[in-house]
Amino acid sequence: MGKYERDEVKPTIDVVKKLADVLETTVGYLLGESEDRELLKDPSMLKRLNDISKFPDQDKKCILYALDAMINNVKFKAIQ
Repeated sequence: MGKYERDEVKPTIDVVKKLADVLETTVGYLLGESEDRELLKDPSMLKRLNDISKFPDQDKKCILYALDAMINNVKFKAIQ
């Protein structure tokens, strides 16, 4: 992974597909074909997302509900 992050080697398409599956995202996202491509470059954000994905469904639901509320609050403040 470190060599990929440092751009020392390029993964094969098979590796990219497996990474996308493990990270529960798409190959296009990993290749930067979407606006949110920076999200997975932030190790602390990726760790949080991976942690949340491993929680029981009810816990995930509660966490995402609270997170959505906080995000909406910040967005609302930004437009005022």
